[in-house]
Order: sequence, then C-alpha cells, then structure tokens
Amino acid sequence: MELSPLYPVKVAALVVITAIVAMPGLKRHHPFARFGPANTVTALRALLVSVVAGLIGERSSNEAAWAAAGVGVLATVLDGADGWLARRTSLASDFGARFDMEVDALLILVLSVLAWQLGKAGVWVLVSGLLRYVFVAAGWIWRWLQAPLPPSWRGKAVCVVQVAALILAIAPFVRWPASAATAAAGLAALSWSFLVDVMRLWRGSDR
Repeated sequence: MELSPLYPVKVAALVVITAIVAMPGLKRHHPFARFGPANTVTALRALLVSVVAGLIGERSSNEAAWAAAGVGVLATVLDGADGWLARRTSLASDFGARFDMEVDALLILVLSVLAWQLGKAGVWVLVSGLLRYVFVAAGWIWRWLQAPLPPSWRGKAVCVVQVAALILAIAPFVRWPASAATAAAGLAALSWSFLVDVMRLWRGSDR
C-alpha cells in the first residue's frame, strides 16, 4: 500500500487535535485521580480512528480499503471493552461516556468519507457521518436539543449497525451497488435512531 509523505502528518495532527479537545472535559467531568483503563482503551480507539482517517485523500486501492476495514473492526470490537472496564474499576464518569461517544461519531464520519472516496456509495453517504454534528449544531439554536438523553440499548445497537454497515461497504469484496445498499441501510437505521431521540427531547421540552 503506497502512502504519501503527508499520511503520518495527518494521523499525528488528528491525534493532537483529539487530545486538545478532550483535555478540558477531562478536568471538568472526570472526578478521579487516575485516567483509568476504560479511558485508555477509548484513547487507543481514538488513535485507531486517526490511523484510518489518515487514509482520506490517499490513493484509493484494495489494500487501503482492507486496512480501513480491518482497523475499523478492531476499533469497534474495543468499543465493547471501555464501558465494561469503567464499571469494573468504578471509574465511570461523564467524561468517559462523552469521550467514547465522540470517538464513535468520528469513526462513522471517517468511514463515510472513505466509502465515498472509494466509490462505494454516492456523496449522500456523508450524511451518516454528519448527522451527529448537525444534531449538536441544531442544539445551539434549539436549546431543548441539549437536554441529556439516558443511555439506551437502541442507540448502542444502531451505532454498531451503522459502523458495521460502513465497514462492509468499504470492504473490497462488497462491490457496488451492494456496497451502496449496505451503506444506505446503515444510514436509515441511524436516521431513525436520531429521529427517536429528537422526538423524545421535543416531548420532554413541552412538559
């Protein structure tokens, strides 16, 4: 797999940006002296996402697609470990939950861009990665969207489905139009989940 000289620069830049964005939340919302093994796993996941993100803008090839899919699978498998570790070590915090969620959102964004870059789906696939950020931006206008949402198995399951759909879409053995259909199914599930959350918050704001 041929990578440009800019590849390590892109990876390093995203790692630094992630650390800079995460640090204020660590100080305010992690009331423990230790960073904790759960957050360490999430930080490792953030590093893996950065490795995949560095492939954006690189030459498209089957090797790059396999690498992105493989690292994406590893990052997704590790996603099941950080929450368990936080509960096991009694170091669960609002920071850890938010850190984990934002790494998930970044992974979806990166995979959606790669699905488009690799020609596996149309530009519409970027909606998968942008939904989370549109939701956050909308909260600046409609404050009721900023109300906390309790964790739900539905949200976690849909996140896994969306990531799995994008990983399958970019895998070389899944060709267009099957890749586009797979990505579309993931987007449909994610859109439905966001709609459920928005309606939930809207009903809560009326009360």
